[in-house]
Amino acid sequence: MDCAAWHTGYADLTTRYGDLGLTQFLPPDRFLVAVSSTRQQAFGGFHHPNQGYRHLQMVALVTAYGDMNAEPSELAVLDLLRGYAHDCLHYGSARRYQWRDGEVVRTQYGINYRSAEGRSYSARDKEGAESTRNLGVVMEGACDREARSITRAAADTHAITEPAGLDRYAYRDVTGSLTEGDVAALAAGVPGEGPEHTLYLSSMGRYQATVNGRYGRFLDRIGGPEASGLHSTILAAMISGDMRGLCAWLDGRFGPGAFAALFMTPSYLALAS
Repeated sequence: MDCAAWHTGYADLTTRYGDLGLTQFLPPDRFLVAVSSTRQQAFGGFHHPNQGYRHLQMVALVTAYGDMNAEPSELAVLDLLRGYAHDCLHYGSARRYQWRDGEVVRTQYGINYRSAEGRSYSARDKEGAESTRNLGVVMEGACDREARSITRAAADTHAITEPAGLDRYAYRDVTGSLTEGDVAALAAGVPGEGPEHTLYLSSMGRYQATVNGRYGRFLDRIGGPEASGLHSTILAAMISGDMRGLCAWLDGRFGPGAFAALFMTPSYLALAS
């Protein structure tokens, strides 16, 4: 594999994430990549089931994009860059733990909170929601927006262009250029080159609709012309765990207590039974 695009992206992310306050990056030897499978028609990539960052082990388990019984393509390199850049932010986000009833409870992760009793700060988005008020979706969307921006820049630098055929969906996905038509087609069902590829494409469509699409509309609605600044402020707060900058940003536009008004579900403050 020609990994030049990955190295270009890595250099870019160390600068960009460093500017946001991240000083420790996910060690590449803790980014474990499966490149083959014993299953026929196994299909890997960012949307492969049950892959991603593991908080307890502080390791990412991922698969190379494409037919896992064939040689990886240059698109696989872009997909791995997107995955690494994404998981690097998961690794670098602040977290806080408490000891309760003989168990370790994570009560803060980035800008998201959970009570020691297990109650989430924000509620899940309703089915079919266009935007989001769920902090988990906001954080996931922020990670992927930044990761895809880095991947798009690396693809441009190395003149890696959109391929023909079904791989065009993956290229648009990793570079953040899926269209509404693409998402609609993926939701309706795009036949892949095998059953796992078909499921992969379906998962890609769901992720775009429920994470990236909702986060993008959240930025547009809450940030407006300052959406880019809001995105950077969210990332900086995730990394530091310091909410003052983000709360001040929101308070300045929506009034005091805007963060709680936007995100907090009443059940979060309910007394433990």
